[in-house]
Amino acid sequence: MAADWAAAERLARGLPLREALDVSCARSWVGLDLGVRVLAWESPQLLPAHAWADGRRLRWDWNTPLPSVRLRDRPPSESELALALCHPDGRIREAALGRAAGSPALLPLVIVRCADWAEPVRERARALLSREPATALAPWAGLVVLLSRRTQGRFALDLLGRALSEGPAASVEALLGGGDRATRRFAHRVALGRALLAPDRLARIAASTDDTPLQDLCADAAIASMGAEDQEAVVNTLLAAGAPRVRAAGVTALRRTGRHGEARGFLADRSAPVRACARYVLRQGGVDPLPLYRALCAAPADHPGACAGLGECGVPGDAETLLPLLDHPLPAVRLHTVAGLRALDAVTRERLAPLLDDPSSPVVRAATRALLPDAGGLSPQWLRDRAAADRPRPVRVAALRLLRAAGHSGPTG
Repeated sequence: MAADWAAAERLARGLPLREALDVSCARSWVGLDLGVRVLAWESPQLLPAHAWADGRRLRWDWNTPLPSVRLRDRPPSESELALALCHPDGRIREAALGRAAGSPALLPLVIVRCADWAEPVRERARALLSREPATALAPWAGLVVLLSRRTQGRFALDLLGRALSEGPAASVEALLGGGDRATRRFAHRVALGRALLAPDRLARIAASTDDTPLQDLCADAAIASMGAEDQEAVVNTLLAAGAPRVRAAGVTALRRTGRHGEARGFLADRSAPVRACARYVLRQGGVDPLPLYRALCAAPADHPGACAGLGECGVPGDAETLLPLLDHPLPAVRLHTVAGLRALDAVTRERLAPLLDDPSSPVVRAATRALLPDAGGLSPQWLRDRAAADRPRPVRVAALRLLRAAGHSGPTG
């Protein structure tokens, strides 16, 4: 809020818009709107107490309930109009809209006013925005999407959606890789509606982005739209992705393409959803994954994830295969073995408690989660010893979590 107030103060002292705030940032405009209101409350002497409407200048007298009218003595500056467009009094905001028409520099504030709580202000701003060329909104897509979260914020978003849906494809293309995440998601939905993205490109986007909703959107669209000629490129791209949910989509697509057998390579994936998809695809192809898991666990160092997968689809007797692997020298094997035992409901205090002293932090955390339901059965003093200051931090954190879960106090002194 301090930054918003500072931008409003710079504007009130006569600085041009481009010097008073970052005009390329959507949040700067929303912040300016808030900052002017704060300025009007805390330092009203800095706020020009006027706005202009047609040939009249409205002057706000803080001691009277209504603005008085006098002849305009000079044209308003861009900075003064910007302040008036954010003024706490709706009548002044509405009046300022009359002079903001046709000013590209003030278009962001017209967009802000389209979501105004006061209906007369809102309707006048919307009438102005509706007369703008369709291409004028695209550069301010980030602001439009940001404001769409407000109660009255859908108008500009719908206008932008129509403009992008009917306008040149280049306008949509420009938004696909820029701006904030919400804007990119919006642009991709428009692009999908216009069929602007080929299946292989959608797969590449899903595999390269770290935005989870965009991963789902593009992966699902790539699979749904791929033809016979696209299948290999799309599925292979998804299978090679670093994001588990994208790999899971690729594994599931193996069934559609008739490549059921390739799901075997993902039975021991480090991600549980990917493993589950692999088991589903294999079963659809007539293959039982359980014997495959038992075979993989015979050489767990090569396939650590198989230890978790065996627990996810195994029977109680498979716990006997997993328990010796808690002492395996490879941390990844110990980690996935704990997950497998939890899935089989075969966690025992005697076997998992020693893992609180494990040199691997992920193993310590996994063992702690597994022991939490039975924390009351652990010796309080044994846990307090591990919560001492000379213990490694992961061990101390684990011991304290278990002490709290059991209703005991931590170490004293």
